[in-house]
Amino acid sequence: MRDVVISGTGLYRPPHVITNAELVVSYNAYADLHNAGHAAAIAAGGRQPLPHSSVEFIEKASGIKQRYVIDKEGVLDPKRMRPRFEPRPDEALSLMAEIAVDAATKALAAAGREAGDIDAVLCAAANMQRAYPAMACEIQAALGAGQGRPCYGFDMNVACSSATFALEQAFNAVRSGSADCVLVVNPEITSAHLEWRDRDCHFIFGDVCTAIVVEAADTARPGAERWRILGTRLVTQYSNNIRNNAGFLNRCEDTDPDARDKTFMQEGRKVFKEVVPMASAHIEAHLASLGFEPTHVRRFWLHQANLGMNQLIVKKLVGQEVGDDIAPIILSEYANTASAGSIIAFHHHRGGLKAGDLGVICSFGAGYSVGSVVVRKLPPA
Repeated sequence: MRDVVISGTGLYRPPHVITNAELVVSYNAYADLHNAGHAAAIAAGGRQPLPHSSVEFIEKASGIKQRYVIDKEGVLDPKRMRPRFEPRPDEALSLMAEIAVDAATKALAAAGREAGDIDAVLCAAANMQRAYPAMACEIQAALGAGQGRPCYGFDMNVACSSATFALEQAFNAVRSGSADCVLVVNPEITSAHLEWRDRDCHFIFGDVCTAIVVEAADTARPGAERWRILGTRLVTQYSNNIRNNAGFLNRCEDTDPDARDKTFMQEGRKVFKEVVPMASAHIEAHLASLGFEPTHVRRFWLHQANLGMNQLIVKKLVGQEVGDDIAPIILSEYANTASAGSIIAFHHHRGGLKAGDLGVICSFGAGYSVGSVVVRKLPPA
């Protein structure tokens, strides 16, 4: 079995920012329109009025201060409350592939690689733009991956754990010798499956795309940064507490395509209570299987869903509260970006570590699912 490294990462960041203050103005205007339209039912006690949101509520609940989105105008329109994307002809590059190519190009440049070096493209995200052809195949073609030699791609969805689950597939492919260089991309257009009209979750998500180059350690290009993957571990446990019922069977059920269950839903308090011990126990057991303790870890790059959740997970692991140097937070700037969150944290906050330092990339989310990747920094190739 070969040693496997992460040799480059890339990030696509959308051009538009929505602050909490802007979001609150939009949501409260929507709530006022809704309440006015149902005034009689509300007065009769048959319907509850929608409460207002506030910046203080959002920041206390999540730690989020802003988010990046591909379309801002549609989200903030109180009469629409969702992004506005123009349909593209089949022969045009799709939106998801477009942002994936952007992030992938940056990751390849960081690794000193060309698209022709790629043996496989794994597109892993919480939602895919379409059922088929696979987004990964379109991204492969747009990049020119393989360039005349065998190359494959496939899509996978494990919600917010999609990136770490894909990293295990990439790790195993390179370690076994079935591939030399694998590209993992995580295009997360979460603004399209967030219910912006729900006060309890309207602030949670933002758009982004991350990309990661995984390759054999002995083939990494000179000067490339190398993080050896020491091990990966995945676990799932069925839960209804995070759910999205949108799917191809909906039209056969004659259900309302705009019904509340067709976008992101969660029982936030239950998720917090159940996922924190699950994630911390998972990380601790994974480290133990490799002969390490949590205190040996120089940096934790965790899924970015909730500030309090991350702080409590790390406290359970190391026995004390820690700052950004041990467990960096990108949540305040990017919000929850589904599977991309832990990769953004790794992308932005791996500097300052020296050869030999240990790190953990970990995601957790719907399923429930938890994926962890233990890495050690190596000297440059």
